[in-house]
Amino acid sequence: MTVTYVPRVASREIRRIYVPPAEPQTAPSVRIRNLTKSFPTRRTPLETILHPFSRERVTVLKGISLDVRDGEMFGILGLNGAGKTTLLKTLATLLVPDGGNADVGGHDICESAQAVREVAAMVSAEERSLNWRLSGTENLRLFAGLHRLGRKEAAVRIDDALMAVGLSDAGSKLVGAYSSGMRQRLILARALLAAPRLLMLDEPTRSLDPVTAHEFRRMLREDIVDRGGATVILATHNAEEAFSYCDRVAVLHHGRVAALGSSSELAARFGENRYRVWTPMPYHPAFETMLGGGLISTLERREDANGNDTVECVIAGDENAAAEVLRRLVEEHVSVSRFERESLPLSTLIARIVAAHDSGRETIHA
Repeated sequence: MTVTYVPRVASREIRRIYVPPAEPQTAPSVRIRNLTKSFPTRRTPLETILHPFSRERVTVLKGISLDVRDGEMFGILGLNGAGKTTLLKTLATLLVPDGGNADVGGHDICESAQAVREVAAMVSAEERSLNWRLSGTENLRLFAGLHRLGRKEAAVRIDDALMAVGLSDAGSKLVGAYSSGMRQRLILARALLAAPRLLMLDEPTRSLDPVTAHEFRRMLREDIVDRGGATVILATHNAEEAFSYCDRVAVLHHGRVAALGSSSELAARFGENRYRVWTPMPYHPAFETMLGGGLISTLERREDANGNDTVECVIAGDENAAAEVLRRLVEEHVSVSRFERESLPLSTLIARIVAAHDSGRETIHA
């Protein structure tokens, strides 16, 4: 298996984009059916002494079933403890499931674990998995040796992997001098050494600042998925991250799939498309007119943290509906300094999805 990169000319610079090997691939890329996983219950030393043969277990995955399509960016969204990491580790063959089955790239995760590791790689956000006293290139050279790559092939793959994640100029620097964003890119470059068709990332932006996190997500979306054609599974507790960058999203709650669908569909259905308008004219009749006409709903007027007047409302429909609201405000000569979509807290979003699922109003589909 080899790594190929396609040169793309942008203005005066040439940038290589990661492309996984062009080998036959089954569709879907990942197929999961009734996957379950449990762990022994943690006990205190006293409980261990009093009940040494206790076999109590806690079930983390409770019959997960879903498909991930080849070449898509798939989001797994959930609160801490929902089962996201356990699911990824199971797909990466780091954990053995208690029941059910899963295929990755057409290979059973239990019967063909080695074949799964050849087509898939898990990327953890743990920066300490790198050797900070070595340079970026030396870190990759170490892992290239673990992949049993020859010296010449390793050199080519290392250069291409660093270029793919934008670290070509930083390969000779010690990892200890890297920023958090650079280390995350290096961890991704390390995964690319094995030429995986599937990348599984476990909350890769949790320690990054907003600007660096945005750039990292953009690189994943544009370079690895859109141009490279690889499949990416992104586990996150950031609803905005999942809905903005993923093609489809599965919402996990207590080890079960509470909702599954396109990011735009779930965001529109459960996020309510809440917008905030910064305006010195919060009581302008235009707001009441749109409220009466059904274009907006749940109109609320309040001050922000700086004492500025704002109007919060829910706009039914997609971005075109939001554009229509802004157009009408301009036509009515309403002064608008800012017009933004409000991100719904994940806890609220999960609560709404679970409530809809429990009442039978949410249909889970693959």
